Amino acid sequence: MEFRKAVETDINYIMSIIKQAQDYFKEQGINQWQNNYPNPETIRNDIANKHSYILLKDNNIVATAAVSFDGEKTYDSIYEGQWITNNQYAVIHRIAVDNTYKGLGLSSEIIKNVVELCLSKGVHSIKVDTHEENISMQKLLKKNKFQYCGIIYLEDGNKRIAFERII
Repeated sequence: MEFRKAVETDINYIMSIIKQAQDYFKEQGINQWQNNYPNPETIRNDIANKHSYILLKDNNIVATAAVSFDGEKTYDSIYEGQWITNNQYAVIHRIAVDNTYKGLGLSSEIIKNVVELCLSKGVHSIKVDTHEENISMQKLLKKNKFQYCGIIYLEDGNKRIAFERII
């Protein structure tokens, strides 16, 4: 498998995977990734900022994620808990796996690759937030040694639960 930065020509594949995730959340009654987010513009910005990554299996794009080392403004305030560290960190957003490839541990593979990216940059913390009803993401994070830290609020005021992993 290959984990690489996404390029402009990957957008349609990435959006196809995102759409599957949006449909899944809608079916599950989870109010995450609804209201036209993330959209092609979001992904274009991720690519332009060098934050968009894809996971390839047999030359097929099977998963996507955004990884940033630029900090996250909404993480400056955390409630009902605290971050484990206040050092430099990576943040993972928009993890999604193609429905055809679910159950193969590809999200864990993405996290493993992000850990390697972090270590190559001398960064020893990864932070993530998710919707409190997104149980599959929470299970993934716990399985990959993330610890629950508290609650953050997105810029639009939506509540998210926050996790951190020290590497």
